[in-house]
Order: sequence, then structure tokens, then C-alpha cells
Amino acid sequence: MAALRKLQLCAVSPTTKHSASVIFLHGSGDTGSGLRSWVRDVLVPDLVFSHIKVIYPTAPLRPYTPMRGALSNVWFDRNKISRDSPEHLESIDHMCDTLESLIQDQVRAGIPKHRIIIGGFSMGGAMALHLVCRRHPDVGGVFALSSFLNKDSVAFKAVEERHRAGLPLPPLLQCHGDDDELVLHRWGADTSELLKKSGMSSSFHSFSGLNHQLSRPELELLKDWILTRLPSDTSPS
Repeated sequence: MAALRKLQLCAVSPTTKHSASVIFLHGSGDTGSGLRSWVRDVLVPDLVFSHIKVIYPTAPLRPYTPMRGALSNVWFDRNKISRDSPEHLESIDHMCDTLESLIQDQVRAGIPKHRIIIGGFSMGGAMALHLVCRRHPDVGGVFALSSFLNKDSVAFKAVEERHRAGLPLPPLLQCHGDDDELVLHRWGADTSELLKKSGMSSSFHSFSGLNHQLSRPELELLKDWILTRLPSDTSPS
């Protein structure tokens, strides 16, 4: 097994005491700093919180099959962008191992896991679903924007097994543009329905006229949802 790499991070610190964290994973070919800039351009007055640190990691360069093996900043490999394509579990699991170290860094900094939310855009949302559903179902929540899971994803089975055992699962927020031509809207909706059937609490929101991109209403919804899941810690210091 290849050695785990330490990820490059772009982070937005809270304006007061740090008591919760959000890990926001970018889409294929992007970077953490690129996603952070995109969010800042789209959302006014920005995805900044008084008590929540927002962390934007960058996926390491790796050969990416849909680009004929060219190097790209991607969380995992796949044969093609399709719900029918088998998952490349070796690369997915390796990145789960890498991202776990980032979660542990937050825990060591004093942030309990139920005060951590993990999510992403496009491929980053799929990566977040694998990481949370299969490895870290005890976090505070997971979100996926313009994302999908393969129709036979092992993540569905992991959720179903945990639900059958009577164990808690984190809430899921999904958002998707109904004009998305890269990751079809129905792929996202089907992912939400399959996760619901497996036992997960999933909220799916469609955005009219939105292609494969972020929008201000979507990020405003995400920001409100994060604050609901991670309210300010009002306990005495």
C-alpha cells in the first residue's frame, strides 16, 4: 500500500472560539484554494462562521482514467463519469485513509466528531459520502452538491447494515441543479432515494436552471443547514 500523503489545506478560521469544523472537498481537477475562491465569489457575505473552521483540502495529483490517464487533482479514479461504472474501490479506500488523518487532526485539536461535518462538490461529494457512510458515521452530518454514487455503491450497503443494527446515521443534505449536463439531476435524486431506502435521513433540494456549478441560494441553504447542525457552543469556557 502506498504511503499516505499529507494533504495541502486551505482553511478559513472562525472569528471567535473554534468549536466545530467543516471539511469541504472540491470537484475533480480543482484544488482546495480554487473551491474556497469559488465559494467566496458566489456567496455574499461568504461561508464564514464565528465558531466553525472551514477546511478545503486539495486532492493529490494522480492519473485519471476519464482524462486518458493524465494527472489531475482527483479524490479517486473511475473508468467514466456514469452511475453504471464500477467503483474504483482501491483508490477510494486509499483516500478514505488519507482523509481520516484530517479528521483526527480536528479531534486532537479538541473538536468532537459530532461537531464535524464533511461534504463536497461533485466528486468531492461522492468522496464525502464514502468517508462518512463507510468509515465515520458518527460525524455531525454530510453534504453532497451536484454529486452521485454509482448505482451499486458499497456505501448503500454500509448504511443499510448500520441501520439494521439500530446504530445512528448522520443526516445528509443534497443539492443539485436540474440543468446539470455532467452529473445528471436524476443521478443525484436516485442517490438520495437509495440512501433513504437504506435508512439514512436525506434531504434533496433541486435548483431550477442550475448547471454543474454552485449557486448563491444553494450555498445559503448549506450555510443555514450547517448552523443548524453545528450551533454555537454557549457553554462556559
